[in-house]
Amino acid sequence: QVPIVESGGGLVQPGGSLRLSCAASGSIFSLYAIGWYRQAPGKQRELVADMSNGGATVYVDDVKGRFTISRDNAKNTVYLQMDSLKPEDTARYYCRATRVGLTFWGQGTQVTVSS
Repeated sequence: QVPIVESGGGLVQPGGSLRLSCAASGSIFSLYAIGWYRQAPGKQRELVADMSNGGATVYVDDVKGRFTISRDNAKNTVYLQMDSLKPEDTARYYCRATRVGLTFWGQGTQVTVSS
């Protein structure tokens, strides 16, 4: 089907930047809506950013202006550019690919923002 894997997480200082990648196998990745979610210890998993297969985007309020979701269909990859990172952004970030009747989750990549 569409196995996906995230990468690009790490430790950064407040105000720093990271670019997360969500790579998928298969040739139909462009047909899926892709969402980035995050989950911090003791908290619910929340949607951070989402992009439809047509390119429409949605962001959670507290990342608007700081995060940008994009996709490269030729590379079967979706990115989450994260700028001006805050300690509150610390979480494990997950990529989700969704189509009607199908949902795939990646294993997650850890993002830690700390001085």
